[in-house]
Amino acid sequence: MTTNPPRAGRREWTALAVLMLPLLLVSMDVSVLYFAIPAISADLEPTGTQQLWIFDIYAFVLAGLLMTMGSLGDRIGRRRLLLIGAAAFGAASLVAAYANSAETLIAARAVLGIGGATLMPSTMALVRTMFTDPGQRAKAIGLWSGVMTAGIALGSVMSGVLVEYFWWGSVFLVNLPAMALLLVLGPVLLPESKSPHPGRFDLPSVPLSMAAVLPLVYGLKEIPSEGWHVRYVMSVTVGLLFGALFVHRQRTTASPLISPVLFRGHGFTPAVVLNLVSAFGMMGSSYFTTQYIQSVLDKSALEAALWALLPSVPIGFAAPLAMRLVQRGVERAYVVAGGFVVAACGYALLALADTGSLWLVLAACGVMAAGIVAVMSQLTDLALGTAPVEKAGTASSLMETGTEFGGALSMAVLGSIGTAVYHHAMPASAPDAARETLGGALAVAGQLPQPAGQALATAAREAFTSGMRGAAIAGAVLLLAAAVPAARALRGIRVREAADTENAGRADVVSPSGV
Repeated sequence: MTTNPPRAGRREWTALAVLMLPLLLVSMDVSVLYFAIPAISADLEPTGTQQLWIFDIYAFVLAGLLMTMGSLGDRIGRRRLLLIGAAAFGAASLVAAYANSAETLIAARAVLGIGGATLMPSTMALVRTMFTDPGQRAKAIGLWSGVMTAGIALGSVMSGVLVEYFWWGSVFLVNLPAMALLLVLGPVLLPESKSPHPGRFDLPSVPLSMAAVLPLVYGLKEIPSEGWHVRYVMSVTVGLLFGALFVHRQRTTASPLISPVLFRGHGFTPAVVLNLVSAFGMMGSSYFTTQYIQSVLDKSALEAALWALLPSVPIGFAAPLAMRLVQRGVERAYVVAGGFVVAACGYALLALADTGSLWLVLAACGVMAAGIVAVMSQLTDLALGTAPVEKAGTASSLMETGTEFGGALSMAVLGSIGTAVYHHAMPASAPDAARETLGGALAVAGQLPQPAGQALATAAREAFTSGMRGAAIAGAVLLLAAAVPAARALRGIRVREAADTENAGRADVVSPSGV
């Protein structure tokens, strides 16, 4: 016999508001460099590869450590890990703000990734433990998804405003007061929660997980632009090998980082996989569209940031609409599949852009983001609903690993596709610096006499837009293809909540046959 789970009150909703602080900042750091990168390029003079790593290293490290930190939070306490992560995130932000070389900034971004890896699974796990009522949890997750997506947009705006009036390092200093506030309010408002019987911490799984993620993503990032060089093929092979070893250890060790129990729930595995695909779709366009608005359309950092706010308007309606459709009886599988189709249409619109298509690009971003947020909110609710509450941190870390890995993989793959097209479209006579990146081309063009400088700038903008169109076509094909397995894998799945306790909390998932 099951009992109705307790409903959350004012304290839980206030605590949720506090949890939004680290979530907002971690998601902001994904995009906070988009409008700052021209200033960073001028000051630190990174190579094209270093520029990609300044973007990518944060998400790569975060993705590689999320499983470790989620499991650690289940053991030592999710609130405790959250506060430790807040302190580390603030310290790394200070170092990044005053970095005097590309290498230092890359290293600081890596430490930010470590801090972020402690924050992300802790926030989602605490949502799972505080909101045990299915309807309330769905609303909380909808807010969580909206804040995460809004953070990406706000990061761009914040960087645009700050770069307009201050130096680029200020985009990191804004993290400090928010983290300080979390350190003060967290112990007062957030409940502590952890698994009552966590088992020992499996230390060998930590380097195995990192050894699986980093070589794989590095190889995938380089292959599209550099070709099937043996070094990159070996990198992918090594990553896959360590991934297989990691999976084997989780299945055979007595106390794994990732418990196989999580995957017994019908719906958890497809939710994790499809969440990775949706993150791929979300982040792939951002790398191009922010540079497009600022460097192709020649907007200032502030103008570009303000224009970038418009696509976030439909995001606020996407998750609540998806939740309402499911609550009114629409099959979750069809809501998710429909979200993928909507997002693919956004990419298709982006593929039509030329060097003067501001409104088309903004509309494409809004359509794309609305579809992805609808997908991610439903997949997150499904995954957390199937997870035992004592494994909430681990379950959250798997979802976030998929999100961050998908985002990093998207920027690597689609970014490399765009870079390859850019290289191909640029005149062979252009200087090497101009053939590396659009920012480099514009810097070189500014030093050349007219009309040679204008001709080089025009060629670079057209080449970059061609690269963006090529990446958009690839993104549209992937998301459209994902709609079919989503409709099939999630059909007939509904979550029936049982009483939640730290010792026996679980969610029964009803399969299409009713078992």
